[in-house]
Amino acid sequence: MGHLEQAVVAPSVSDIAANGDAAELALAILQGFDFHYRLFRECTQSAKGHFESGDIAALRETVRQRIAFYDARVDEAVARIEQRFALQTLPDELWASAKTAYIALLINHKQPELAETFFNSVCCRILHRTYFHNDFIFYRPAVSTEYIEAHHPQVYRTYYPSRSWLEDTLEKLLTDFGWSLPFEDLKRDVRYILRAVHAHLGHWPKLAFNAHIQVMASPFYRGKTAYIIGRAINGDVEIPFALPLFRNAAGQLYVDAALFNHYHIRHLFSLSRAYFLVDMEVPSATVQFLHEVLPDCSRAELYTMLGLGKQGKTMFYRELFHHLRHSTDRFTVAPGIKGMVMIVFTLPSFPFVFKVIKDVIPPPKEVDRKLVRAKYQMVKQHDRVGRMADSWEFSNVALPRNRCDPELLEELARLAPTMYEEDGDTVVIRHLYIERRMVPLNILLDNNRGEIVETVIRDYGNALRELAIANIFPGDMLFKNFGLTRAGRVVFYDYDEIEYMTDCDFRRIPPPLAPEYELSGEAWYTGHKNEVYPEEFGDFLLNRADMREAFLKYHADLLKPEFWQQTKARIQQGIVEDFYPYPQDARFCNRFKAVAASDAADGLAPHPNPFP
Repeated sequence: MGHLEQAVVAPSVSDIAANGDAAELALAILQGFDFHYRLFRECTQSAKGHFESGDIAALRETVRQRIAFYDARVDEAVARIEQRFALQTLPDELWASAKTAYIALLINHKQPELAETFFNSVCCRILHRTYFHNDFIFYRPAVSTEYIEAHHPQVYRTYYPSRSWLEDTLEKLLTDFGWSLPFEDLKRDVRYILRAVHAHLGHWPKLAFNAHIQVMASPFYRGKTAYIIGRAINGDVEIPFALPLFRNAAGQLYVDAALFNHYHIRHLFSLSRAYFLVDMEVPSATVQFLHEVLPDCSRAELYTMLGLGKQGKTMFYRELFHHLRHSTDRFTVAPGIKGMVMIVFTLPSFPFVFKVIKDVIPPPKEVDRKLVRAKYQMVKQHDRVGRMADSWEFSNVALPRNRCDPELLEELARLAPTMYEEDGDTVVIRHLYIERRMVPLNILLDNNRGEIVETVIRDYGNALRELAIANIFPGDMLFKNFGLTRAGRVVFYDYDEIEYMTDCDFRRIPPPLAPEYELSGEAWYTGHKNEVYPEEFGDFLLNRADMREAFLKYHADLLKPEFWQQTKARIQQGIVEDFYPYPQDARFCNRFKAVAASDAADGLAPHPNPFP
């Protein structure tokens, strides 16, 4: 069962009736949340139609719009409460009673954890931060979500196959989503899935008495893909799986791969990728299912990946303070080259970094706090294609002063005084970003030689390519702005200079007007802010022979304007490239080429390669 707040006692009907203002206040907040979540579901439900019609632009716009939903609904709820109540004269007891009344309203609610977080958001907009304690907000969950799923079996569907009709089971599993489009070749896709299962297991196991397949009732939509997520259970063996479905140019569906490797499925839910659109009546049950499939993916990350970013932040904050209760190390300035825009600090035992924008950003940077925040919001709304770190944005974060290194406190007070305040034994940071910690590329390259350098430089170039294809130019391409994730993937994380590719002008360096220009120590060519000269990249990036050799081996074309110009032109033509968050050799078109040829010889429909 969930934990009740220390100062809260479950109310009786007479208690609520005796305090009409508290009950009305609680009801107004819940109505604001219910309206928000109804719009949220309508938004996610539209994904199926956009996917089937091949309207990728509409899918992306839906993701962008959904990000702004939450704050807009909180603002509306606050405005309604301000109209009804004289907020400045409401006694503290009323807020505590409203919380108690709110808990009673959440009995049998299908999204209680989200509703509690909405209550917190409304309170935090209205009350001073000194009221942010257990009597006024839900510091811990008050209503359990553990047993909601049992009463809502539509969260996932269950299939009980037998060896004799496993193919029929898979066909039903694929078609039970009520697609309006036909499959390109359903039987072929089922054969490929079965071959992939056999290859993964190495044999066909005996079906146990409990053999069944559980499949999430709603597909997970992102970009051009609809993912079917589930798990097969046979005895004490559980096999998670993900089946990515695409729509071809003829308006037919096909299964592109069958993913069983934990790493590949985990990678789908990386915060360096765009959020999913998935319909959830009971989000806690969806998160619980995913957490059982991916136990190393925190609930904070899962809520965030499902588009419930505020709940992700709530879960993260609880995880952070749980960690603080069970650790003793201090927040300290992060190692590495200090940035010109951000103060970055870490808690060494916690796998995240904390970033505060400085009050004054010195030249040559031409940004201020407002612009930096706009850049981070741009990244949040964009498809990060696995190459840009997502951030949680927090306001008024209170940290224990005795857990902060004096050097860090001095740097915050000196470089970001408007963002920093000491309040007794608490340090309050008015605004910060939190990201998963990575190994900065400059530190990794400085400390290594040999094969690892070639591997990292190759993936660094791949990151630049994929960002460009996704309409992102990093701006500041120095290695210190990229990091290596736990999965060994190069990811960009410094956004103060990013621009859309379509806003940049990629040019070749013009010849000097006279020989003496070329001999001078200064550039003879100048241009507007977004002029980019790719021929310069090698001079300021590749100052070590082994790094230059590796880069030229795989990415010499990135040092010429033609690649950037052609990529920009394709984007302007409306061409949306495919991004696969799984290996190319896992795709059926590549994995089963020989099988497809054999099928063709037998008169069976081949699997096209490449797909339209």
